[in-house]
Amino acid sequence: MRQIGVGPHRYRLHCQCRISTVLPAITAAVGEKMSEIRVESLVKRYGETTALDGVSLAFPKGSFTALLGPSGCGKTTMLRLIAGFEAPSEGRVFFGDALVADPKRQLPPETRNVGVVFQSYALWPHMDVAENVAYPLKARHVPSAGIPDRVASVLDIVGLGGFAKRRIDELSGGQRQRVALARCLVAEAGIILFDEPLANLDMHLRSAMVDAFRDIHRRTGATIVYVTHDQAEALALADRVAVMSKGRLLQAAPPQEIYRSPADAAVAGFVGRGSLISGNTVGHSDQASIIDIAGHRLAARSHERPAGAVKVLLRPEALRIAAEGLPATVLDSVYRGPVHEVRLALAEPGQQLLVDSTEALATGQRVHVAVSDAWVVPGA
Repeated sequence: MRQIGVGPHRYRLHCQCRISTVLPAITAAVGEKMSEIRVESLVKRYGETTALDGVSLAFPKGSFTALLGPSGCGKTTMLRLIAGFEAPSEGRVFFGDALVADPKRQLPPETRNVGVVFQSYALWPHMDVAENVAYPLKARHVPSAGIPDRVASVLDIVGLGGFAKRRIDELSGGQRQRVALARCLVAEAGIILFDEPLANLDMHLRSAMVDAFRDIHRRTGATIVYVTHDQAEALALADRVAVMSKGRLLQAAPPQEIYRSPADAAVAGFVGRGSLISGNTVGHSDQASIIDIAGHRLAARSHERPAGAVKVLLRPEALRIAAEGLPATVLDSVYRGPVHEVRLALAEPGQQLLVDSTEALATGQRVHVAVSDAWVVPGA
């Protein structure tokens, strides 16, 4: 068993899909065709509704970027513009140095060397597994003699060796998702786009597929863009997370930075558990700012040296009940399996903390909270 992810957002992987060695021809072809994606000042309007509002973002060659945000934030619209299913109202889409879309010109999806894995799988029910996987090759008029070996190879990659003749209705949800992934790989797409691919799977299958996606990315080096509203998936999978809200890009950074150092209060509130606590800056050291919260001083990381009133992000895993620290009163305690999630009230009205405790605490109990890490949220 191994763990992947950031902070408390870890998948415990009790099962691992069987993945064979990738054929050199497949890996080489994907490596040759992998592409940088760049969107510049991208706007997409549907009537009076603006789904994307001036987004600029680069997806480096071979990167794994998660587009993270709530429903309606614009992440799927971004994916559709990259794939070529939609045309931008304003702005441009580049693959490397090649312009593939602007309001006047639109390169067709079938010529973009892009594979798309949908939430709905989009498989042909009248075809067996091998026929579904082979479909992109036949559509491109690849010589039939080489198709069976390529199909068998990618089925091994996604852990479906021996399933070639199965009907689609005989497969589980996780197996169908693997067929959709195999179809992308067999086409040797340099870019693979995932649109909420795990939304219909249970927790056990989601964990297995997270592991499969990570392994396939390492082996192929394809440029992957992954749309999700699930922050645990985004933090576990991606080497960079782009957080979106209301059609705008809030922050794009490695998952550790998104979690530990959110760019604003919106990102801090959306990603992970935590509490935004009001405080006042009373000084600075070489490594941190000194913040006074309810009469207790603590050191906090900060982007710049703040002054005056600030908001400090305190994550539950950075807090512990101790003999000294922030004075607080227990409001309630909920058992969450490995820990009790304790909600505390600070001395100042309206200020509350979440703390993970190994022991249950009684409502009304007075405690102190030691802080091992804190972040001054910019502009909050």
